[in-house]
Amino acid sequence: MSKFGELIDVEIPVLFEFFTEWSDESEAMHDVLRHVAAAMGDKARVIKIDVEKNQDLAEALRIKGLPTLIIYKSGDMKWRQSGELDANTIIGRIQEYV
Repeated sequence: MSKFGELIDVEIPVLFEFFTEWSDESEAMHDVLRHVAAAMGDKARVIKIDVEKNQDLAEALRIKGLPTLIIYKSGDMKWRQSGELDANTIIGRIQEYV
């Protein structure tokens, strides 16, 4: 959890994808997030977190649906949504916080 605190306490937006390896929806989002990361460059970070390997964090954040996308900036949660989204929608959300 302390490492998560370090990840979110930065001045640029950080997009987290909470996923599992067995979820088809999560698998589909991996390619979308690669595109998002490439488009955003150093203006934002994209981090994938496997909920099965990070159960305490998933519980603390009340992750229910997968994938769940959350944007943090300066330690504050700015946006959260569960389910699949297209790259342009995600990029638009991140740019609101750049």
